Amino acid sequence: MGESSRFWDRIAERYSKQPIADEAAYQKKLQVTREYFQPDMEVLEFGCGTGSTAIAHAPYVKHIHAIDISSKMIEIAQGKANAEKIANVTFERLTIDAFSVADETLDAVLALSILHLLENKEDVIAKVHRMLKPGGIFVTSTACLGDTMKFIKLIAPIGKFLGLMPLVKVFTTNELKESLTGAGFHIDYQWQPAKGKAIFIVAKKGD
Repeated sequence: MGESSRFWDRIAERYSKQPIADEAAYQKKLQVTREYFQPDMEVLEFGCGTGSTAIAHAPYVKHIHAIDISSKMIEIAQGKANAEKIANVTFERLTIDAFSVADETLDAVLALSILHLLENKEDVIAKVHRMLKPGGIFVTSTACLGDTMKFIKLIAPIGKFLGLMPLVKVFTTNELKESLTGAGFHIDYQWQPAKGKAIFIVAKKGD
């Protein structure tokens, strides 16, 4: 977990108090995701941050296992769940690489604002595909910086070295979609609230 976990631990408290940048877009993403949910579903959210999305989705599914590399983020998330008496979300400090579950066990996996922060995006997408049941969904919201901010490729390594930024990977929307379809998913839904905003995708594993 190393440097990345320390970065997120350091900003967790401040992060948890920040308002959502685009509340309308966030609510739409929640609503679209819930259209795929069923009450008996087992869900994984990795990179869950301070737990707001997992808690918001909890009433619509059987159980959510929400993981993050930051112990501070998980501590805040658990506090929120306790305050709201949410009993069907399990928060755990864990990386997606270390997460283990039998193949074709999960109904849905959520990866929100996280794929561009992974060293090994393709490996993770392939792992998600294996974990999902046939017909399962992979819900992502991803900053595809290669579409509008290619210069980040030059700045990000410096920011990471100085401890000012986490690891950031630069790729385009088309490259992300190719990663998903290459792993065996098909794109069931795609939406972007505006140019330069995160791409929201629901990818489905074939039946």
